[in-house]
Amino acid sequence: MKIEKKIKKEYFEKVMSGVMNTDMRLADFECKEGDVIVFKEWDSVAQKFTGRSVEKKITSVIKNARPRPWTEENIEKFGFQTISFK
Repeated sequence: MKIEKKIKKEYFEKVMSGVMNTDMRLADFECKEGDVIVFKEWDSVAQKFTGRSVEKKITSVIKNARPRPWTEENIEKFGFQTISFK
C-alpha cells in the first residue's frame, strides 16, 4: 500500500538525504512493514506543496502512547506510531 503524508521542508531535506529515517506521526492512519510512504514536501510559509516528493519503504511500525504536540482528544483516540523507512 502507498501512503501519502505531507512533511515540512526542513524535514523533507533530511529524509531525502538519508539523514532522517524515522518519523513519529499521530496514529490516525494504518500502515505496516512493507508499505511505501510518500513524503510530499510542504512549504509552511506559503501554505502549499512544493511539488517535490520522496518514496520510502516502511521497515517497522511501533505504536506507543505519549509525546505531546497533539491534543489529548486525538492522543486518546489514535495513540502514536513511529515509522522507520529506508
